[in-house]
Amino acid sequence: MISKFLISFFFLSVMITGCSQPESTPKSAVIIKETIALQFVLDDFFTNNIELDQHIDSIYDGLNNTQRIAQLIMPAAGKYGQAKETIDGLIKDSLIGGILMLNGTVEEFTQWIKEFEDKNKANGNLPFLFSADAEPSLVNRKIMGSTPVKKANELNSIKEVEDVANKISGDLNKIGINYNFSPVVDMSPNKTVGYRSFGKNPENIIPWSNQFIQSTQANNIIATAKHFPGHGLVSGDTHKSLQVINGPLKEIKNYPPLIENGVLSIMVAHIAIENNENYSTQGLPSTCSKKVVTELLRDTLGFKGLIVTDAMNMGGVANVPKNASKAIAAGCDILLMPADARSAHSELLQLYLSNENEIQSSMNASVKRIIRMKICLGLL
Repeated sequence: MISKFLISFFFLSVMITGCSQPESTPKSAVIIKETIALQFVLDDFFTNNIELDQHIDSIYDGLNNTQRIAQLIMPAAGKYGQAKETIDGLIKDSLIGGILMLNGTVEEFTQWIKEFEDKNKANGNLPFLFSADAEPSLVNRKIMGSTPVKKANELNSIKEVEDVANKISGDLNKIGINYNFSPVVDMSPNKTVGYRSFGKNPENIIPWSNQFIQSTQANNIIATAKHFPGHGLVSGDTHKSLQVINGPLKEIKNYPPLIENGVLSIMVAHIAIENNENYSTQGLPSTCSKKVVTELLRDTLGFKGLIVTDAMNMGGVANVPKNASKAIAAGCDILLMPADARSAHSELLQLYLSNENEIQSSMNASVKRIIRMKICLGLL
């Protein structure tokens, strides 16, 4: 879809009167000035658009290095996130570019988002991406007071998927959340993620996930396919420890159709890959592997949207030294829920300043992708 153009016409009418005025003089002269303002939408994100690129560059050029690196960091606020005072301090020092709203009430999150954005504006920061794990199976627990919906594995038709996506999106829009970490596109066997996906009937995963994505993004909210490269056929829980895919990537087939249909975000899991000739991660989680994030997801599958890590305080990645640097160097755009956002920013800024080569170029591209998304959401 091409950009929407808002065309404003300003008319200045100059009335010319006077009894001595010759009859041939017009009674009025009209001066017309035309101004064109570009308004971009989510459908513009993947398009080639010179005006959009120029707008991105102008915003990027106005940021200092601290503000640029901030775009890559998204801590959590809420019951299982950072205290509000901690988030306020990060905003004051321009160290973050978004916030995950993690376990709270509709009223609380609505008020917090308003206050966070007021502080952003006062401190000269870019508006935030506000995210949530608003999956059908989790949303009523993660956002208390939200509209009751069936869990993903309880849905019986693609029409129900559409209705649930619209209900969730309606709540998110009212709260001010613009980024949904949903849907789960894993297979069902894993008990940690299985009930959260549409994999009860494997043939439903792709069409139902696509419907959820399309309905979500039609509501001006970023949808996220997760957990790449596949969490459904591993036996353990990445919240507790690093899990392993042994051999072929059997769930990778779920992603190309969703990428082709325009999913805007993909979340990478803390899952290692071994005994795979092309994509073994050498004991690291996929989030920290350039082979998986850049070579597989970006280059081979051709994904051009936002790549976000799973929460960086999870057991599957927390013990990896300099995990923030490793995840960003691997090609992830957004570092989700680092254990210490202030330390993560310092680590990433050092990485940025000490690598005036491929890594710095990759980080600049990530910052511009995030700015692009904020423009297409209508935030900038």
